[in-house]
Amino acid sequence: MDERLKTIQLLLLDVDGVMTDGGIIYDGNGLETKVFNVKDGHGIKMLQRAGIEVGIITGRSSAVVTVRAQELGIELVYQGSLRKLESYEDVKLRTGLADSQIAYMGDDIIDVPVMRRVGFAAAPQDALSEAKKAAHYIAFCNGGRGAVREVCDLILKGRGVWGEVTARYELC
Repeated sequence: MDERLKTIQLLLLDVDGVMTDGGIIYDGNGLETKVFNVKDGHGIKMLQRAGIEVGIITGRSSAVVTVRAQELGIELVYQGSLRKLESYEDVKLRTGLADSQIAYMGDDIIDVPVMRRVGFAAAPQDALSEAKKAAHYIAFCNGGRGAVREVCDLILKGRGVWGEVTARYELC
């Protein structure tokens, strides 16, 4: 696994079931709400500080995802992507990265084609069995409950930049 992590330059994430717990809340006016984990967001920011880009490929379209992506400085955002492999190929064209340089975290069968292509695939603990079978790593945490942070930390440690990125927190 460490060999796979050493070359990662980009982490792509699904949203529902990965960045969130998969729940969707509609208010009385039909407006959608999602709950994102602040620790996941901090992990994403630490990856970005280490020069590792983060992107989103999600099957649904949601204004809430646009807001969260903007808040986190995520520019590669594909919404309404029902054929995620097509979006993934576009990401590769836009970034010039090889499969071995890309990580992806997904939780459902729609994610499996991309998970089979990337250099490093991860799934939350509560992912469907098909996604878990395609994963190189299964998080201890569930989607929306720290799974993204777990993978961010894993990538930073695997790339050997954990100490550099966390130095500001005086952990040692």
